[in-house]
Parts: sequence; C-alpha cells; structure tokens
Amino acid sequence: MRVSAKSRLGEKLAYIHRHWDGLQTFLYDGRVEIDSNGVENLIRPIALNRKNALFAGHDEGGRAWGRIASLIETAKINGVEPFAYLKATLEAIAAGYPQGRIDDLLPWNFPPSS
Repeated sequence: MRVSAKSRLGEKLAYIHRHWDGLQTFLYDGRVEIDSNGVENLIRPIALNRKNALFAGHDEGGRAWGRIASLIETAKINGVEPFAYLKATLEAIAAGYPQGRIDDLLPWNFPPSS
C-alpha cells in the first residue's frame, strides 16, 4: 500500500520515521519511562512561571523573574521549602560564600524540608 507524503497519515508516518530512535529508547534502557507525563507534570509550573515573566515590565525584569521562578520550582521539586532555601542562599552569598563553591548552594544540595 502506498500513502501520499502530504496526507495526514503520510505526515504521521514521516514523523515516526524521523523520531524512530527516540521513540524506541525505552526498549533499550529500562530507566526510561514509556511516557513523559511524570516529567511534564514536574516542569509545568516552571514553564507557567516563565510565561508569567513576559509581563515583568522589561526584558531584564523578565529574565530576573525567570531565574527566581526556576530556583523556586527547582527547590519544590527537590522537596525544599522555597522561602527557607532563598533566605539561606542569599544570606550565605551576602556573608561572602566563596564563588568557586557556588554550586553547593543549588536547590538539590540543600537539605529537604521535613
């Protein structure tokens, strides 16, 4: 059977062909889920906050909002209370935390909230 590449079915088959390696990744690596719903649900708040930053007044305000929103959502994903995380991190930076160790202050290195 032949299918026109311009038909809806033809477009779908072309998509499958272009993404075949990625579509079968879960068959070769047991850590990969067959669907991405879990990840999509985790990142949805980050994407929504990023969209809200469009209304921050100007470009630099939007970029700053996006950075803070990303830190807050990343803290939540890692089980860290965002206000406590931001307060401790900003206090550490203000107290002269070494720039070479700034990665230590990322949300996944902060103790989770109990």
